[in-house]
Amino acid sequence: MITERIAKMQEIAKVRGKVPAIRPHFKRDYNAAALGEYKDLPHAEKLARAMAFAIVNQPIHAYEGDRIGGRIYYDRELPVIEECPELDSRSEAHRRFLEEFEDGADMLECQLITQNTPGHICWFYDKILRYGVEGFRKKFEEALSAAKDKEAEEFYTGVIIMLDALLEFNDKHISEYEKLGNTELVEIMKKVPRKPAESFREAVQAFFMQHLVVMRENGYGGNGPGRLDYYLWPYLDRDIKNGKETLESAKELIDELFLRIDERIHNKDTWVEAIVVGGTHSNGESAVNPLTYIMIESIMDLNITHPSVYIRLPENPPEELLSISAKFMMSGNNRSQILYDPTVIDALVKNGVEYRDAIEYDCGGCMEIGMQGMSSDFLWVGWQNTPKMLELMITDGVCLVSGKQYSLYRFGGLVSYNNFDDFYRDFVKESTRITRAYMREQDIYSELSERNRPSYLLSSMLDNCLERGRNMHGGGAKYHDYGSSQLGMPNVADGLFAIKKAVFEDKICTAEELVAALKANFVGYEALQASLKNYPKYGMDNDEVDELAVRLMSDFSDALLNYRTRFGGRGKPVILTFTFSPIAAKILGATADGRVAHQFVAHGVTPYSGSMKCGLTAAINSCGKLRFDKFSGGASTMWDFDPSFVTEDILKAVLMTFMEKGGQIFQGNTTPVEELIDAKNNPEKYEHLVVRVGGYSARFVHLTPELQDEIIGRMRHTK
Repeated sequence: MITERIAKMQEIAKVRGKVPAIRPHFKRDYNAAALGEYKDLPHAEKLARAMAFAIVNQPIHAYEGDRIGGRIYYDRELPVIEECPELDSRSEAHRRFLEEFEDGADMLECQLITQNTPGHICWFYDKILRYGVEGFRKKFEEALSAAKDKEAEEFYTGVIIMLDALLEFNDKHISEYEKLGNTELVEIMKKVPRKPAESFREAVQAFFMQHLVVMRENGYGGNGPGRLDYYLWPYLDRDIKNGKETLESAKELIDELFLRIDERIHNKDTWVEAIVVGGTHSNGESAVNPLTYIMIESIMDLNITHPSVYIRLPENPPEELLSISAKFMMSGNNRSQILYDPTVIDALVKNGVEYRDAIEYDCGGCMEIGMQGMSSDFLWVGWQNTPKMLELMITDGVCLVSGKQYSLYRFGGLVSYNNFDDFYRDFVKESTRITRAYMREQDIYSELSERNRPSYLLSSMLDNCLERGRNMHGGGAKYHDYGSSQLGMPNVADGLFAIKKAVFEDKICTAEELVAALKANFVGYEALQASLKNYPKYGMDNDEVDELAVRLMSDFSDALLNYRTRFGGRGKPVILTFTFSPIAAKILGATADGRVAHQFVAHGVTPYSGSMKCGLTAAINSCGKLRFDKFSGGASTMWDFDPSFVTEDILKAVLMTFMEKGGQIFQGNTTPVEELIDAKNNPEKYEHLVVRVGGYSARFVHLTPELQDEIIGRMRHTK
């Protein structure tokens, strides 16, 4: 439960988070400095000083009763450099991509790929907790004096400028808290983040101040604290042993920290700042600690959407952690996301990550798996519409929605094939070409980001950037990987299996008849549609269709895994659906498994709702056959339950069955469908209702009608 003080603070925070008048003109200040006072400086220093100027000159918001100092209010923003045309790397990368690939515009128009979307990363803020800004700054001063080249000099100089800005911004808060007479907080902020943190309160304060500034430096959603319980616990453990803190006082401080994160972005549900609790130590033992439970309880008690708190289950998880995981799914207002260390770590190690690094994995946003403090912010860059890819392969490039002919998948369409294997081979071949083209755009964007989006403060807290003298996109990050989501692969598996059986094996229709039926949206072809629907689907625990699903998802994963980025990193399959199911469906025609046009696509690697006709056990069995070791960026699943059926004990059993069969990420909803329908019709009554959308949670009434319908229409498991 929350204290009376926290309850009052929460009510005030809700109001502050909604007031647009206090939003600073950050972009304006940044661009004014870059194009004004600092315009004649060398490019790298100009960017650093303009960013520092914009950071330091944000309004200071200090209030009576604060035990944690610091506030920044802002909306979700695209790169802050967009108002300086010569620095707009994202648009320039897009332009160069379209020049390099003659059918790139078709790929985008068909939504086979999306324009790049960076901003998913966690960093080693514990460097500032351990060394303090002054000690950390000294490391970069020493590196600057021995810099190996001009690029290293520019990087070290930029970091020093940003570290100074962090301290200046912190110190401006001190003077405001002095005016309020908050001597306790003043003394803490005079010490940290300037000096190393020695107590739990100091560690929380140092973390939060650097977090605010890093998030302001990198104006994207998806960045997050990662393993916050792991890095704060040693401070709390010491304080408890010394009698300076109790678990109750720590809970109140964590409550305030979470409220402060939520206050900053209160009305931006699609922003995700993920905290991943629990997990594993480098020696393989459980890293679960009392702060793990405090953070789970805090997010349930506060009923807020930020930050997202996800649970890492170590091998042989403690019974108490399993119980609170089930409680979180039942009572946590659909916020829960649970990850299983053995399968996630196995996938990372098998795809090039050192074991000691894989142990440090986190969710750099919704559920994107990366190594804390070791990856660039391209951990997730966008998505690909795989059912649309199959549609164009079948129709020889004709869009079933618009009727337009595209220069994609020009193999003559399904009618030109005599056997399924040849059709499948060419489908994967051309889809791989499109995937690699998309990865090439990320290389271009990374190259431009190295120069125009150096992220000096963030990069300083990534492993190897200091040693290499480079920012995260200049070769500094240890793992320079790019993650992408291939939407709707369960639907593609169902469609391919229907083609294989109906056209090539059972011959219940010709390829020409199937194509005609799809173009007619099955009007006049109802008998064929019924036959297609009756074929087994992925999710029914049918070995034949499941084998095809395994083959498909492995081949599509390889299209990413076999790509080598500009600094030797890899493409990473990040199999999520997020809010994209209605978007993908909007451009999708009828499908070969008997679905009509514009149907929603499956979530992650979860079987499509309409395919799970044999119950939850069969669906989990099908899912467990997949090659989860291929999903190095994570593969999410969505299991929604009928609340009249599910209990905490049932959820614990289902969760462990899923994990033991090799699953990686488990999430779902337990809200009654009737309540969701009422919330859609009477939103004023349901501001409190949070749902699991797909990799993140949001207030249901803030979602689009299409997304609300998608959630309402999902399969609710009853057995």
